[in-house]
Amino acid sequence: MKSSKIMDFFKDGNIVIPLFFFKRIKELDINYDEFIFLMYLYNLGNKHVFNPEKYSNDLNIDLASIMQFIDKLTNKKLIRVEVLSNDKNVMEETIILDDFYNKLSLLTIDEAVKEENNSSNSNIFEVIEKEFGRTLTPMEYEISKAWLDNGMSEDLIKEAVKEAVMNNVTNFRYIDKILYEWGKNNIKTVEDVNNNRKKRKEEKEKIDDSVDLDIVDWDWFDE
Repeated sequence: MKSSKIMDFFKDGNIVIPLFFFKRIKELDINYDEFIFLMYLYNLGNKHVFNPEKYSNDLNIDLASIMQFIDKLTNKKLIRVEVLSNDKNVMEETIILDDFYNKLSLLTIDEAVKEENNSSNSNIFEVIEKEFGRTLTPMEYEISKAWLDNGMSEDLIKEAVKEAVMNNVTNFRYIDKILYEWGKNNIKTVEDVNNNRKKRKEEKEKIDDSVDLDIVDWDWFDE
């Protein structure tokens, strides 16, 4: 979409673009032309009739460019085109913006969680991300925060993360299971964890002297 045509579009009609959307163009992974087209669809409303010819006429953009925008936004999972039944039970192609709204919701949650984490003194989130080698999801942030809110010490959480990584598992369900089992067995400190590991290693030695004592292979899902 050429800049002059974008300006003509703003002059000829009204379009509402929340500042909240502007600030998230980078996170949405779209360029400004795609963003303007997405905002045009947003103003038409969610689940409206798919009408490329109307889009082309309204924006003064050729039909081929319109279809390219549709294709790009679909591939980026911001919009969908589905065949739905209208009020008269007639099947028609429909533009659905649910994916766009869902992505905005996730971005909002992610920002809120990170702001809350940055305001605290805890570095447990950075520790987990470093151990996992990736950024935590909003849900994983919430789970980590719940561990802390429930009185779990950071040191104990770090030990559980370490145990999971030693078992080649980067799964929060696995870590949660470890913490649950430790709590059930009254393991509350790092010293308790070390004593428990020592006890397990001694038990392994009795079964098989060839077991490598440096490997933690306890299956917390299948005791």
